Amino acid sequence: MNRKNHIKNYIFATRPWSFPASAMPALVAFTFVFYLHQTTEFVSVSWVNGVLATVGAVIFHAAGNLFGDYYDYVNEVDKDKKTGEVPMLVSGLFQPKTMFVFGITVVTIGIILGLYLMSQSGLPLLIIGLIGTLCAVFYYKLKYIALGELVIFVAFSQLIALGVVYVMTSQLVWSSLLVIAPVGMLVAAILHANNTRDSILDKKAGIKTQAIILGIDGSKVFYQTLLLAPYILIAIIVKFNILHPYSFAVLLSFPIALRSIKKMKQVRLSSLRDIETLDVDTAKLVTIFSLLLIAGNVVGALF
Repeated sequence: MNRKNHIKNYIFATRPWSFPASAMPALVAFTFVFYLHQTTEFVSVSWVNGVLATVGAVIFHAAGNLFGDYYDYVNEVDKDKKTGEVPMLVSGLFQPKTMFVFGITVVTIGIILGLYLMSQSGLPLLIIGLIGTLCAVFYYKLKYIALGELVIFVAFSQLIALGVVYVMTSQLVWSSLLVIAPVGMLVAAILHANNTRDSILDKKAGIKTQAIILGIDGSKVFYQTLLLAPYILIAIIVKFNILHPYSFAVLLSFPIALRSIKKMKQVRLSSLRDIETLDVDTAKLVTIFSLLLIAGNVVGALF
């Protein structure tokens, strides 16, 4: 293997196409601070820290992907007959030890960056970062006992928002948890779509996911709830003047949500391949919804 392909495989192993799930919540939090700053809530803001925190969120996401692939492989959860992308270990492009060491390296880089940001902001970031690190490293254990969606919601919305806002302002802004919650629900829906698609094989592998516990009908209801609740929550947030009414721009993404809901409603246990790309479709919804919310924050701050 030449050096170029070797580097490319290491990049692919982190699954960079999934990074919007962490980058978008961080950017929503970043622009929420911009909105608050422009409305004179915060006089002093460290924009550089916000950028670094966004990078840090993606780094921990990459580490979580690496550890997840490693443990799914060694626990024989990932099979080459699974639908969707073929993991790097299953394809033979990586050895398990290499993947594990790579994960340790990436998470160490994230920890170093986090310690620097803590020195620039304050001790509360240590607690936020510690919980985030545990989520990245031990996510697989929680996923196997049907807590995957909850961990994803906490890690990819609540922790990211609280951390980004804190390093920028040196204040714990609790309203940021509410602002980011709609995006967090959509990110959790990505995992739920994936788990619903793989529910039969996951059950054979001896693990439990929400999709297995709920069954196909319950999974449909849960998925629909995760996609519809964010729009209701945005209306509540705007009603309480936490965000500007321009945040209603997210409604432009609603037809995409409806298409994904329709696809999930039509699937049967015997035809799970029909939702083979539903996790990808949901990830696209996360990106578009987040970009519209980001635009609402920026426009609301400037006008």
